[in-house]
Amino acid sequence: MKTALVFGASGQVGLPLLDRLGDAGWRVHAVSRQARSDTPGRHWLQGDFARMPALPPGVDAIFSCGPLDLFARWYADSDIAAPRVVAFGSTSATSKHASGDEGERDVARRLLGAEAAVFEASERRGAGATMLRPTLVYGAGRDATLTRIAGMARRWGRFVLPRRAEGLRQPVHVQDLADAAFAASLAAVAMGRSYDLPGGETLAYREMVRRVLLCLDPPLPLLELPMPLFRAALAAAQARGLARDLTATAVARMRDDLVFDRAPARRDFAYAPRMFRPDASMFERAANERA
Repeated sequence: MKTALVFGASGQVGLPLLDRLGDAGWRVHAVSRQARSDTPGRHWLQGDFARMPALPPGVDAIFSCGPLDLFARWYADSDIAAPRVVAFGSTSATSKHASGDEGERDVARRLLGAEAAVFEASERRGAGATMLRPTLVYGAGRDATLTRIAGMARRWGRFVLPRRAEGLRQPVHVQDLADAAFAASLAAVAMGRSYDLPGGETLAYREMVRRVLLCLDPPLPLLELPMPLFRAALAAAQARGLARDLTATAVARMRDDLVFDRAPARRDFAYAPRMFRPDASMFERAANERA
């Protein structure tokens, strides 16, 4: 029986990855900050990178589904034996490196630095590491973009965008990411490489939001405003403490294309993400945690 160590195991990608490993007959050591009860084939370990619990001396694969920089620092100093390491980062590593926002450029630098640190540590140990970079994640009701849009639309009875929010996006479902991580762990050709993991469909930002609104119960309208009027409405909302993380850079990026190539992942480990066909349950955290 193969064994795995999974960090971020109770997160939006970690939970479906646990199920995928279990379906394949792996025994999993799952790290979470919250105490959880063991189930057949799944042993929960309570802790985090600051308070690491006792770990097995070796496993067949380590999966990191949480913050990449924290994992990279831990992995560089750890002594656990594992021939394969699969870690999630983000396409922000490349899409934000030239951003006009210093905070976003710092995010990109930290992601790229963490990837390099994991590769260096794995090479030093004779292990094979693979970095996975998702695009815009959805499906578990825990993401910071589409679930937030659905929540705001439910509160306001509508959602507002600036006109010409036509930048291309590729939303990716959490189950497709879990399947990709498992497949990559078995693919020798994926060792030492980073892969972008976009979703199976490329669509305009406004169309992506429109589909989210239409799948809600009841469906809600999309209101598109001229940019000056949208900025005024956003300023008024932020004055009331709402949408404060929606920066001018983020608004401008709604018109920018963020498109990534899935072909290398398809070639090396048969990555085949689904089209973007959302339903309301994908934006409800409680429903997904019960599932």
